[in-house]
Amino acid sequence: MRQKKILDAQGIEQILIHIADQISENQPDLSKLALVGIHTRGVFLAERIRKILSDKRNFNILIGNIDINLYRDDWTRISHHPEVRGSDIRFPVDSKEIILVDDVLYTGRTIRGALEAIMDYGRPDRIELCVLIDRGHRELPIQANYTGMIMDTKKNELVNVLLVEHDGEDRVDLLSP
Repeated sequence: MRQKKILDAQGIEQILIHIADQISENQPDLSKLALVGIHTRGVFLAERIRKILSDKRNFNILIGNIDINLYRDDWTRISHHPEVRGSDIRFPVDSKEIILVDDVLYTGRTIRGALEAIMDYGRPDRIELCVLIDRGHRELPIQANYTGMIMDTKKNELVNVLLVEHDGEDRVDLLSP
């Protein structure tokens, strides 16, 4: 596969600052806000956005993470033994404004699973979606409220997000056959 670098560490950081600014503008009452990262890289992106928002607004924003593997509609096809990491949401989601955070929005199926998983915790007032990359090719009617970058991709290409917390470096690559 051919690899083309799309973003480096500085580009990712600039996008996250921009997203945090958008969230701050749209969320005047941070006491109702909670960020929930989708495993794996969405967890790290949510934590980075939380830190930026907390530093700018001097407020400790609630954060959690969610594993959607058991909510996937294709989990029996991806593995006979899917890796279940567990979710960690230590606050009541009822009456909260939840922002789900993920690295790449593609078909929308991951987000559908995340919505189901969140509802198992309660009924938030609102759920929004924040993604670093939107690569198109939706199979479900799902769109992000906060998007870092929209990439025009082909179905046979892959968007590979690397984050220092998991992969040792920050970068986004487009992999083409």
